[in-house]
Amino acid sequence: MTDTTTPLDQDGRPPLPDAEAITTKERSQLQLVTRRFFRHKLAVGSLFVLLLVFAFAFIGPELWKWDHTLHREIPPSQPPSLAHPFGTTSAGHDVMGMVMRGTQQSLKVALTVSLMTAAIAALVGSIAGLLGRWIDGALMRLVDIILVVPPLALVAAVAGNVRGGSTWYAVALILGFFTWPVYSRIIRGMVLSLREQEFIEAARAMGASNVRIILRHLLPNTTGQLIVTATIVAATAILAEAGLSFLQLGIQPPDTSLGLQVQNAMSAMKTRPWLFYPPGIMILIIALTINFIGDGLRDALDPRQTMVRR
Repeated sequence: MTDTTTPLDQDGRPPLPDAEAITTKERSQLQLVTRRFFRHKLAVGSLFVLLLVFAFAFIGPELWKWDHTLHREIPPSQPPSLAHPFGTTSAGHDVMGMVMRGTQQSLKVALTVSLMTAAIAALVGSIAGLLGRWIDGALMRLVDIILVVPPLALVAAVAGNVRGGSTWYAVALILGFFTWPVYSRIIRGMVLSLREQEFIEAARAMGASNVRIILRHLLPNTTGQLIVTATIVAATAILAEAGLSFLQLGIQPPDTSLGLQVQNAMSAMKTRPWLFYPPGIMILIIALTINFIGDGLRDALDPRQTMVRR
């Protein structure tokens, strides 16, 4: 009879498997980040909701009968119904069509401001941190000058005196230009630490130019911070655009935005609440979902969590 029992070691325990027998799959950094992000349930849920908001804003107008403009055949001041789910205005606008358009314009502003801010902050912070000396001093003094002025007051002053300031892209450019200083300081601090690392010294020894060092070595190592910065700025830009439109310094008729709709509905908030709450709730949804996505990205990109690769 053949003995099929497992052999034991000298301590009476089963032997450990050979190292060669352990088969684990090495994961890339992108796979690790993606896996950690999808473990953040709130961020994943927010991403799904934000995709629905994008579909509502950009696909909805192609499918819905009414747009944001005035239509004589629309009955005025009607509460929500099957024909007009968000109700109508006293002038004859479909509120759902207006909210679609307002969401679309607000999202355009948010994306433009976030990309513009991340690009300027990365450029200014990298140059100041790497080159140092008088260049660093000059750039940081420029940042200080912009930071001492209240942002909303500065943006409002410029928006009110710029020709074409009522268009979404003009509002986005103005907001983006005055949003980057705080984040450029963050990137500068990261670059000050990175420039002392061995791989930067090795690149210099091999004759790499400052432009190459910034593009090939410094910016890739600040990508995580830039992504998180972009999400924070996008949420801030939504609220800033709403504030400017509320003050009649942002997007103006015949176009519309969520902030402008809230401002126009203030006097009718009690008598016709369907004019106020849809755009107001949409602003909150967009800002909250972008913030939660930013939290998930920050946790996923945390370098302290990159040690586990198997």
